[in-house]
Amino acid sequence: MPTSPINPPNRRNRTGKREMQTNRKAIAAAIAGNALEWYDFTVFALMTPIIKNLFFPVDPKIPGSEINALLLTTALFGTGFFMRPIGGLVLGYFGDRKGRKAAMTLGMGIMAVSVALLALTPTYATAGIAAPLIVLLARLLQGFSVGGEFGTSTAYLIEAAPPGRTGFYGSWQIAGQLMANVLGAVLGAVLTLAFTQEQLAAGAWRIPFFVGLVIVPILLYMRASVIEPEASRRSMATVHKDNFIAALKNPGRNFLIGMGMVVASAVSFYVTFGYTVTYAKEVLKLPLMQSFLVQMIAAIVMVIVVPIAGAVSDRYPRKPLLLVSLIGYFVSLYPLYAWVISEPSIARLLVAQVVIGFFSAFFLGVYCTTLVELFPIRIRSTALAIVNNVAVLVFGGFAQFFVTWLIALTGSPLAPIFYVMIGVGLGLIAVIAMRPEDAEREQVADGVVEPAS
Repeated sequence: MPTSPINPPNRRNRTGKREMQTNRKAIAAAIAGNALEWYDFTVFALMTPIIKNLFFPVDPKIPGSEINALLLTTALFGTGFFMRPIGGLVLGYFGDRKGRKAAMTLGMGIMAVSVALLALTPTYATAGIAAPLIVLLARLLQGFSVGGEFGTSTAYLIEAAPPGRTGFYGSWQIAGQLMANVLGAVLGAVLTLAFTQEQLAAGAWRIPFFVGLVIVPILLYMRASVIEPEASRRSMATVHKDNFIAALKNPGRNFLIGMGMVVASAVSFYVTFGYTVTYAKEVLKLPLMQSFLVQMIAAIVMVIVVPIAGAVSDRYPRKPLLLVSLIGYFVSLYPLYAWVISEPSIARLLVAQVVIGFFSAFFLGVYCTTLVELFPIRIRSTALAIVNNVAVLVFGGFAQFFVTWLIALTGSPLAPIFYVMIGVGLGLIAVIAMRPEDAEREQVADGVVEPAS
């Protein structure tokens, strides 16, 4: 084959290598930034057993004051979710109009402010009622930032993916969140090992927030230097306000299908795993440090499984993979936790979390790309923000509060399991209702030649 004098083979190779390196940097920026966003958002939940008395004082003479402090702290955690739909709409629309890169960078900047507040906020003993109010402000800013993170960064990952690799690339959205979970669990285990309860209460609990604060400038720079995906650049020119609002007013069945899948994801993150440390310490009465280790090991297993599941979904139809993983998840929940509760131990808790984590991770690794492909590129960030944040607000935001309240009301340590089973069941119904042509129609509408799996 003759070579072109304008673009000889070695120059084409160099250009291809530069593009590949640029793409890798962009993907790394999206994943790392997403991981930090979720690290900052979830570390508050992981620190709940430690910090609950710092913002809501407990009086040993008053019966139930300990559980009340826990309820108030989990409620404070949940308030951040009220801002998620607002942040999702604002940053999602911004991402559809101005690009994924701009929205991801803005969201990271807002998260930086909230982390600084959490790292520096005084305790109730120092500032009185101002202390929980400052934490409330930080949680609202976190909710706003995270509300737009899922839609923009997930859309970016999939739109930047090479043909035939969207499942694998999309799975790294979830892998980034799980990496944040691992980092939070590692820091929690290290803190409980290195410091006494008195030292933690005296200020060592702030260390995880300072870690996040130190990393923020690096990730802000990384996100500001990424290149907008070609599909997003083309779509931005077609996004008109009137057409955009009309599309959202008549979303169709894909919004409901998407919400059902997000509910299954939400109960996984915020109850099955986000509540593990609190549940182990407060309900099962297991050691705090070992509970962090269980959380860390389960999260590591999930980090490994998620991208494998994403890669598998690039080769096989996604719907059967989602069904099998959700059925395994649903069926294993009750017997495993009943076994743990019958004789609580770290070993039993670890087995339960790893088994359930495998099924959950396989679902999460496949569902993320499936969810994105249900919506056209021109409204994708905003559509994902609505679907994700509404479902998470209802089933995730106050999940820890509800299950704590259910345990206190019923006296049954199995109360959280029934809550998770309801969420997973709704996810199953959504996947059963999903038709392959739903996703394919949206891809064809956007001019994507390759149909979705």
